[in-house]
Formats: sequence, C-alpha cells, structure tokens
Amino acid sequence: MDLTEKTLSSETQFDGKIIHVRRDIVELPNGHQTFREVVDHHGGVCVLALDSQNRALLVRQFRYPYREVLREVPAGKLERGEDPERAALRELHEETGARPGQFQSLGELYPSPGYCGEIIRMYLARDLVFEGAEPDEDELLDVERVPFDALVEQVLSGEIRDAKTIAAVLKTKLLLEL
Repeated sequence: MDLTEKTLSSETQFDGKIIHVRRDIVELPNGHQTFREVVDHHGGVCVLALDSQNRALLVRQFRYPYREVLREVPAGKLERGEDPERAALRELHEETGARPGQFQSLGELYPSPGYCGEIIRMYLARDLVFEGAEPDEDELLDVERVPFDALVEQVLSGEIRDAKTIAAVLKTKLLLEL
C-alpha cells in the first residue's frame, strides 16, 4: 500500500531564527484531506565523548521549555549548509574543550517525526585531548564526567531523559560490546 501524502498547499505560520513553522493541507492515500503542522529546523549534532578512563562528558544546562536543568551529551544546531561532522567537532570543543583522536558516526535520530523535520546526527568521540572550552556567550553550562557504565544505568533508570543522549549512549553500549 502506498502511504505517501500529497501536499496540496503550504502556508507559513512563523519564521524564526531557529525554526520555521508551516501548516500544510495534504491529501491522504485514501483521498481524504487533512492538515499537517510542521516545524522545520536545520538539524543538529550531538557527541558522546569518552575519556581515557571511559567516562562520558556530559553538560548540565537549563532547558527553558522544561524549566529544568538537564544532563546531556554535548550538542548544538547546524547552521544552514554546515557539514554535520565539522559542526559536531566544533560543538564538542566549544562546550568541553575536547578534541578527539577517534571520531565516528552513530547515525541519525528523528527526535519528533510527528511534527518536526529536525534530524540529529550522532557521533562517538574517543582518545580525547583537552584544551580550553569556548562556550557561546548565551551557553551557560557545567561539564561533568560520568563513568560510562553508570551513565548506561542512569539512562535505563530514567534519570537521563534527553532523547539524543539516550540514543547515543545505548548505541555506543551495543557497539562497544560487539
């Protein structure tokens, strides 16, 4: 069965610095019409960085939509047309001061495919060398090092709730066991 929806019209609802919101009228495969509200986003990157003692670098930062401090892997948004790997290396260095000797892709994550077109590219960094961190002036964060096995337990217990962090940690756990 063809499940493709056909866009009949599209209207911009909001055009911001980080997101663009539109309302589309679509025709469903069964011929019925409905609407889709879509958040367009340039995408983002995240890096699970493991130091020589197998500790993960996490950042603690206030996340306004949730009104709480979250612990998550270093991450950031892509600029339009920016290479994801270069962006991930930049974000890792800005937030933690780390530069990796080994760097590999962990794949892509669609965080909320029901309404958002954002794609997060995930990476694993190892063999870290540390320099000074250079966070953006609007980025207020603390860096902590957590033993990787303890981080896996925190993911499984629900203490870590950030989707990109959960995915990167569990994918890395499986890769390290192969």
